[in-house]
Amino acid sequence: MFPEQIKTFREMVTLKDGAYILLRPMIPDDKQRLIEYYSAVSEEDLRYFRDYVKNPQLIQEWCDHLDYGKVLPLLALSKDRVVGSASLHFFDGPKRHVGEMRLFLSKDFRKRGLGMKMIRAMIDLARKQGLSILTAEIITDFTKFVKAFELLGFKSMCVLDDYFMFPDGDLCDIVLMMMHLRTKTDEF
Repeated sequence: MFPEQIKTFREMVTLKDGAYILLRPMIPDDKQRLIEYYSAVSEEDLRYFRDYVKNPQLIQEWCDHLDYGKVLPLLALSKDRVVGSASLHFFDGPKRHVGEMRLFLSKDFRKRGLGMKMIRAMIDLARKQGLSILTAEIITDFTKFVKAFELLGFKSMCVLDDYFMFPDGDLCDIVLMMMHLRTKTDEF
C-alpha cells in the first residue's frame, strides 16, 4: 500500500454488543482526540507504555511527524472519540520484512471484541505492506492477550526473562509472539 492508500483506509466494525467502530489511520488533526484518549489512561496502565503518553508535547510530535513508512498508527473511533490505538512499526535492513505490532484499548472498550478486530485489521495492513513476519511482545501475566493473539494465528516463540522494565525499575517477562504472513512453499 502506498501512503495515499493508507490515508484513505477505512473499516467499520461492529462489536459484540452492537457498537459501531471506525478503524482508520491516525492523521495530524487527531491531536486533541489523542490528548483526551491518553489523559484517561490509569496510572496502572501507564506503567506498560514505552513513552509518557500523558505529555501533550509527545502527542504533538507524533502528529507533526507522521511517517506511515516507519510507523502506521491505527485508531478506533466511537463517534468522534478515540477508544483504541494500534501501531505497526517497520524496520530497515535485514529486518525490513518484519513488523512489530502494539495495541491499547480504553478501559470501557475492553472485553467487547475490539482488540480482536484491531489485530485482524493490523494483520491485513501488514500483509498489504508486503511484510513477511508480524511480531508482538506481550507481558507473560496477560495470558488472555496471549490466547487472543494465538487464536488469530500468532505463535508463542519464547519467553524473554526480565525483558520489560517498569518505570519504578521492577522487571517482568514477556512472550515474543510471531505470525508468518506468507506461506512458505517448497518449489520443485
